[in-house]
Amino acid sequence: MTTGLRHIALAFLIGLGGHSVAAQDASQVPIQKSGAGTAQEAPRDSAADHPDNVAHNVVVLRALDKITARITEIELPIGEEARFGTLALKARYCRTRPPIEPPETFAYLEIDDIKRDEERERVFEGWMVASSPALNPLEHSVYDVWVINCRTVEPSVDAPNP
Repeated sequence: MTTGLRHIALAFLIGLGGHSVAAQDASQVPIQKSGAGTAQEAPRDSAADHPDNVAHNVVVLRALDKITARITEIELPIGEEARFGTLALKARYCRTRPPIEPPETFAYLEIDDIKRDEERERVFEGWMVASSPALNPLEHSVYDVWVINCRTVEPSVDAPNP
């Protein structure tokens, strides 16, 4: 059993490596964090909001439960909320650089930890950069969350028009 956990931990550590080139550009992204209960708008003058960047309507996240070593990939539509354990995840923006530039993905996330009495505590609010997950990480004792990518999902043909 411990050998299996060691392999998972090793695969996890290997998966985080190799981001040094893109990390050089990540220093241009302003970081927004706030305490519990304070809502802030995403900064509009950041590298993520550059006019050449492509906006998407789904952010792809990877979440880790440190207790069970369970890794889950979450596709979160912008403006909607998803749950992972006691975390409530909400994406506000997801942008990628155009194909002619070095690849980079920026996502503005709001993450709340929901307590037993349904009280919410804001544990993260700000920009996450896919190539540099340690630049502005979620600091939680049980869970880790990283941005992987942004996607555009077209509405289905059967969907009713608003």
